[in-house]
Amino acid sequence: MALSFFKKKKPTEPSPADTPPPPAAETRKSPEADKRETDPEAAEATDDADAPETGTGFFAKLKKGLAKTRDVLNTDVEDLFSGSGKLDEAALERLEETLITSDIGVPATCRLMDAVQNSREPIHQPAQLKAVLKQEMKDILHAGAAGSETAAVPAPEVILILGVNGVGKTTTIGKLAARYGAEGKKVLIAAADTFRAAAIEQLTVWAERSGADIVKHRDNADPSAVVFDSLDAAIARGADVVLIDTAGRLHTKVNLMEELKKIHRTIQKKIPAAPHQTWIVLDATTGQNALSQASRFNDAVSVSGIVLTKLDGTAKGGVVIAISDALKLPIRYIGVGEQVDDLQPFDADAFIDAILK
Repeated sequence: MALSFFKKKKPTEPSPADTPPPPAAETRKSPEADKRETDPEAAEATDDADAPETGTGFFAKLKKGLAKTRDVLNTDVEDLFSGSGKLDEAALERLEETLITSDIGVPATCRLMDAVQNSREPIHQPAQLKAVLKQEMKDILHAGAAGSETAAVPAPEVILILGVNGVGKTTTIGKLAARYGAEGKKVLIAAADTFRAAAIEQLTVWAERSGADIVKHRDNADPSAVVFDSLDAAIARGADVVLIDTAGRLHTKVNLMEELKKIHRTIQKKIPAAPHQTWIVLDATTGQNALSQASRFNDAVSVSGIVLTKLDGTAKGGVVIAISDALKLPIRYIGVGEQVDDLQPFDADAFIDAILK
């Protein structure tokens, strides 16, 4: 299906679905309201879906953080029915363009388009189209997470953190340390990014804030030596979790990727079953480049999960779907803000509900 990416779209009038209804003359209970009164699960589901974008709950922050992505997807889906009122060839082409420009990626977009075109029920309304898209998106994310459940391991659990400079890797490690600490776990941070100026200092501040231990060497020290000493200290001090920072290496730099493999071997010499988790931190605002980074890192060492940051600053949150579809890797955590509690475990259903309403 050919796309016209560079055609200018004509301004469209707000659709009826975007226009608030006039106030009712009298208060009447809808069937949905009656159901909420008698079915607590239905009430809870409805309350989550209608949660405001302001508030302190994570779902509210998630909706607010994904506002740009949601606005693009929802506005364009609504507009598909503003002309002929049906999902014709032209409307399908516009839908395909919307999905790809939201960084959902070509393979995942093709899967979504197949689901729409092969829908068992005719699609005549935006709500019907959104329902088909939401279900297929959730299926993609759940497939990526299949078999990702982690079994309990003997302490210390070793988590190797990867990522290029600028993705929020150091901050993510600090937030993870605070999160594990709040769960009552003893955390040790290995400051093995010895090449970037201020990396060790930043981790030291995060360790103090979260109450975690930290093992560090001087600048430009051998990262593998830092890792070895960190694991020694973790065993001696009875740590539950070891978070290993690594240099913000470019995924195209062969020598730096070789250094990462060396760190991996060092870990296994000390604890043969480790690292128990290898997570890559990706910046959602980089779109398809994040997918490229994840692929290259996965080729060097086996990545077991993804932490996606800066979802609050992009209209391309669809990259979550693209990565999950292409790599079949679970999204472990997502970040939608600067606060410690703005990093939360990824919930596929909540994520899709936040970008398609």
